[in-house]
Amino acid sequence: MQFDDTQRTLSETLSLTIEGIQGDTVSLRDLMAAIGEQGLLLLCALATLPFLFPVSIPGVSTVFGAAIVLLAVAITLNRLPWLPEKILDRQMETAKLIPVMRKGVGIVSRMDKWVRPRGLHLTSGRMTVINGCVLVFAGLLLMAPFGLIPFSNTAPAVGILLLTIGMIQRDGVFVMLGYLGTVLTVVYFSILLYAAWWAGGALIG
Repeated sequence: MQFDDTQRTLSETLSLTIEGIQGDTVSLRDLMAAIGEQGLLLLCALATLPFLFPVSIPGVSTVFGAAIVLLAVAITLNRLPWLPEKILDRQMETAKLIPVMRKGVGIVSRMDKWVRPRGLHLTSGRMTVINGCVLVFAGLLLMAPFGLIPFSNTAPAVGILLLTIGMIQRDGVFVMLGYLGTVLTVVYFSILLYAAWWAGGALIG
């Protein structure tokens, strides 16, 4: 699957997509229609924006996390994605979602000046499959049931965003940063699980 370099910066493209959203609620189907043919990776990047801040929006991590997983599978297998109707048509309140996404675009805009084509071997060929597999794994981390714990959604979202930026803009450095973010997320989750196990053992004892 080939992805064309965008003429605009990623933050500009994401901002234009968000500004085009209308109504009191929005679904993943609506977001896909707003993006059009600009790419599966762009939708993955858009789906990370609500999680760049430690703010909980009920139901969003499940919908967007599942979408990222299925889109990443499509990228890995080099085919169009299949998404279940339940995920496509789940309605989310724009009053809560859009402001957070706009703030996320602000973070992306700060990265724009650092992004440029480099390390191209990390963004093409067989690496597309490896990158897709990492995206699948990171999407599963985003869906992990730690929603009430600070940064449990933010950590995997940052890794996904960095990786998608690298793949969209052909920047191998950002791809590697995405890998690093995903590894640090695994470390963080491992600490959380160990702390929960230790606390449970202390209560039983």
